[in-house]
Amino acid sequence: MDAALVLEDGTAYFGDACGAPGERGGELVFNTAMTGYQEILTDPSYCGQGVVMTYPQIGNYGVNPEDDESGRCWAEMFIVRQLAARPSNYRARTSLREYLEQRGVPAIQGIDTRDLTLKLREQGALRAILSTECLDAAELAARARRHPPLEGRDLVAEVSCQEPYRWSEGLPCAFPSPELGCAAASGALPLVCYDFGIKRNILRCLVTSGFAPVVVPARFPAREALALRPAGVFLSNGPGDPAALSYAHAAVAEIAAAEVPILGICLGHQIIGHAFGGRTVKMKFGHHGANHPVIERRSGRIDITAQNHSFMVDPDSLEGTGLVVTHWNCNDGAVEGLEHVRLPVFSVQYHPEAAPGPHDSNHLFRRFRRRIEERCGAPAR
Repeated sequence: MDAALVLEDGTAYFGDACGAPGERGGELVFNTAMTGYQEILTDPSYCGQGVVMTYPQIGNYGVNPEDDESGRCWAEMFIVRQLAARPSNYRARTSLREYLEQRGVPAIQGIDTRDLTLKLREQGALRAILSTECLDAAELAARARRHPPLEGRDLVAEVSCQEPYRWSEGLPCAFPSPELGCAAASGALPLVCYDFGIKRNILRCLVTSGFAPVVVPARFPAREALALRPAGVFLSNGPGDPAALSYAHAAVAEIAAAEVPILGICLGHQIIGHAFGGRTVKMKFGHHGANHPVIERRSGRIDITAQNHSFMVDPDSLEGTGLVVTHWNCNDGAVEGLEHVRLPVFSVQYHPEAAPGPHDSNHLFRRFRRRIEERCGAPAR
């Protein structure tokens, strides 16, 4: 089956359909990870976006149920240079092509993804339409221009859970990170996790680090969260424009005022910026991949991190907020971490749980637990 990918500027790529038939629109971003395509497809942070994989061959090791980061695929479309026809891995249950077809994700292969990536890097993220139903470039370009941009969109409403639930599954025993350790002997700490598009591996890392997460919807009132008497509150990753989430800004400000320890990741980090009076800005093409170096200002430690964000906290907006920058991106100087000077609040823009990506920064989950224990007077482990 033929497929067409057409950008809002009229650039057209024609190739072979390798996923579900149909037509989808979204903002295109490129991801530089060599592996982890299944986790990328099921990451709710990609809602509203199409993903271009820069590595030339994708699908070599197939897919399996254990690697899903949520209950469905959220990426609107998937673009690769070559889709592996026959997966080779003992964990594989099906091929990536079959997975895309079953999950309803349109995909295209056989196009010059290097050229497309360079275009997105130079011009910035662009809206696009991927279609197997229409191959008229002019018509698809017009449809792409009509597609709503990410700015101003609350996509969290589409991905968040509807009711609170508890999570108890930790990481597999063979997980290669002594930084996380296992649950403390004194018992798991109760933790409220706001679901703005939370990934399963975040919850696994939290459990392994000694927490008992209760996951709540994005619009869960702050007073109800505080009524659960959590030892801390976690703010998850998620899609869309953080400036559009005024309800989340207000809830986080109320929780922070109660001096409950808070950790935010990715969108949660950006929400913290807004909650204290800062602002976020849209990046030219964002950070999407598994190889971004980040430096911690205080220690000088550099972690190679997994990232997935199209917006960033504006450092010029932080004066008078009480927030200070703790981490910077080594590539472009983007803000990668914040901490409040008085309140027990800190956050990172990147993904310490990885999936996919390196495990350099998963020590942050244990750091969160230690801060809670020290604040409560319990012995730090």
